[in-house]
Amino acid sequence: MTQTKKNIAIIGSGLVGSLLAIYLKKYGHTITVFDRRPDIREVEFSGRSINLAMSNRGWKALREVGIEDEIRKIGIPLDKRAMHVIGKPEYFQKYGKEGEAIWSISRGVLNKKMIDLAEQAGVEFRFEEKVWDVDLPNAQVFTGETEKGAWKAYDFDLVFGCDGAFSRVRHKMQRRSRFDYSQDFIDVGYKELTIPPNEDGSHKLDKNSFHIWPRGQFMFIAMPNLDGSFTCTLFMPFEGEVSFESIKTKEDAIQFFSTYFPNVRKDIENLTHDFFKNPTSAMVTMKCFPWTYWDKVALVGDSAHAIVPFYGQGMNAGFEDIYVLNELIRTHGDDWETIFRNYQEMRKPNADAIAELSYRNFKEMSSRTADPLFLLQKKIEKRFAEKHPEKWIPAYSRVTFSDRPYAEALAEGDFQEKIMKDIMAMSNIETIWDSQEVEDKILEALKDSSQ
Repeated sequence: MTQTKKNIAIIGSGLVGSLLAIYLKKYGHTITVFDRRPDIREVEFSGRSINLAMSNRGWKALREVGIEDEIRKIGIPLDKRAMHVIGKPEYFQKYGKEGEAIWSISRGVLNKKMIDLAEQAGVEFRFEEKVWDVDLPNAQVFTGETEKGAWKAYDFDLVFGCDGAFSRVRHKMQRRSRFDYSQDFIDVGYKELTIPPNEDGSHKLDKNSFHIWPRGQFMFIAMPNLDGSFTCTLFMPFEGEVSFESIKTKEDAIQFFSTYFPNVRKDIENLTHDFFKNPTSAMVTMKCFPWTYWDKVALVGDSAHAIVPFYGQGMNAGFEDIYVLNELIRTHGDDWETIFRNYQEMRKPNADAIAELSYRNFKEMSSRTADPLFLLQKKIEKRFAEKHPEKWIPAYSRVTFSDRPYAEALAEGDFQEKIMKDIMAMSNIETIWDSQEVEDKILEALKDSSQ
């Protein structure tokens, strides 16, 4: 379906804004991207990042505009979790079937690459230009040095808000009648840390694993980079006995890392330095509706549905927004009102579902991954799924290695959890877990549900 050429503004030059610019440019539109921050390609990028986990949904969106191969060059495939539990040797959990992997990609490296690709396609970027207001009915954007100073007005046909969880575009939409909005901060913050490479440039830990140190109320993760380093993230309560607040001195930090993460002791100097250099950041789940205004303005990515990062789906969900938008453009051509209405109706239930799944996965990663019964449950599910792949797709695989709706993954996951609760209550489950009896009981439960 062809489209009449439009003058379009995208607010935000992050991953979603850059990819949306590439998509829309292919229709011949004039695209201007505004960002209040400096050009990320010209500044040091560190301190607030969690490495990205690109999975099926993200790759599908990149493939559609022909940049998948280019992006794979800057990623590392991770086919398993590496679990670091105190008192036990390191052990591995495969993510999915043979060949299934998530990809670790540095947020800064990816964002720089996406801006380069968008510029090559003819997109104009206006960095350090702060958007203070949007006239929604007229798709007019106002920028200026300060909120109270003189503003410059730009006229557009369409405006897309891709400016994150604290979106200026959404802020304007919130002032309208019957706009639903909620934000929920968890009491856990995060801090970026680094494990440098070995002297020869190799990785100090297995480079094709997502490393997790689960410690109940807090946890540490590490994801590899191409240069041999690992971008690490410490998730921990802001306040409490073991918290960011409780670590005040270098000695406190050394004691903390030595006690809880003994196998990274040789990197304590580096971790301690980063601990005090880098900020402690908060995590929020943000929900709102509607996501669009008439045929003029739409929110995409975190500005419409910010989620906590524990399923690695924030970027993937934002990219999937763009893929769905593009499918609707192909169907409805110039009818932007229908495109926007269908877009928000299709994506909102799935955004709510991945928000819920992400929050639950935090509980799972931080405490349950060290629980022997939980690990046994996962072994039973994996064995059953391998024997009956058409009957049992684990929730993680539905989210990460498929492009089925998130809402479906949530519903199916709840159903499977109900079955497994009964299975885990069987007497002597530890000794009969791989028996025909257990397999038959799951088959019977699935049969009952389908009748």
